[in-house]
Amino acid sequence: MDDLRKEVAAALRYEAGKNGAPVVVAAGRGLKAKKIKEIAEQAGVPVYQDEALARTLHDLGIGVEIPPRLYQAVARILVFVAGLDRKAPAGPAGS
Repeated sequence: MDDLRKEVAAALRYEAGKNGAPVVVAAGRGLKAKKIKEIAEQAGVPVYQDEALARTLHDLGIGVEIPPRLYQAVARILVFVAGLDRKAPAGPAGS
């Protein structure tokens, strides 16, 4: 149970033209963190593991745009997701 209490998760969303930077849309510790991860996996949203960054995003709060000091760290996530997109097989629209 101690490991579960230590678990932390945060979710980001970025909408080009609407946001200047990604926004924290979910954050939690313990059971809430586990639920955030489950929802992401069920929805096919990539999960990036970086405990220190997740703690920082959690501490920012929900609805907060990430500050410039976190751009480099979040850029690593975007590169990770872009890499997954390139590896994904093309669906019917891409055939």
